[in-house]
Amino acid sequence: MGRHYYIAGNWKMHKTRTESAELAQALVTELKDGKHEYLVAPSFTNLETVSAIVEGTNIRLGAQNCACEEQGAHTGEVSVLQLKDLGVQTIIIGHSERRHTYKEDDALINKKVKLALKHGFEVILCIGELLEEREAGKVEEVCERQTVKGLEGVSAEDLANVVIAYEPVWAIGTGKTATPQDAEAVHAFVRKVIARLYGNEAAQKLIIQYGGSVKPDNAAQLMAMENIDGALVGGASLKTDTFVPIAKFS
Repeated sequence: MGRHYYIAGNWKMHKTRTESAELAQALVTELKDGKHEYLVAPSFTNLETVSAIVEGTNIRLGAQNCACEEQGAHTGEVSVLQLKDLGVQTIIIGHSERRHTYKEDDALINKKVKLALKHGFEVILCIGELLEEREAGKVEEVCERQTVKGLEGVSAEDLANVVIAYEPVWAIGTGKTATPQDAEAVHAFVRKVIARLYGNEAAQKLIIQYGGSVKPDNAAQLMAMENIDGALVGGASLKTDTFVPIAKFS
């Protein structure tokens, strides 16, 4: 089997440095004997603060995005070199909010994925369909396209540093969750796509997280599914009393 559970908290655009420090400190204490792999992804402005707190612990430091160029005239963007300098280990790329609110397309996302991998980061590549795409029966088509195009030019060797997060867009922040069976079906499908691209062994090793209104009361049922290897948690990652039970599910 070889896969382990990986629970990530995407803090999105929340929290000051002081608030981020408090949450990070509490998580370090609460999760120090946790059995799974953990990550928190604060806003860019809070990375340095949180980095100092999680360094040397079992919590990885993630960034929520990066620029598609190393450096240069890109006002308002943040470079992989700057993220590395702050101790960031993982970059979330292609989150549905980046795709749909900020109009990032598959080609741009792919460029970011390759740049992040080139600089030794782990990448969490987010994929997932909109409600209208689900209702039109296009779930597999959309998820396959985003997976294939997101990973274009990524070597088998680099795939070892890729995690995929399946996030049905209609379930993010809406309180709606895909049923464990619905989520499992997509996870199994994505694993087949990876097997076709990289072979069965690579597909079996790939961690595929579920994201979309993960809460303490549905985490265990989701994680019980064979192809669901963790969670990318949004709203529930902002408080210890909702994130810790998800992170320590058994």
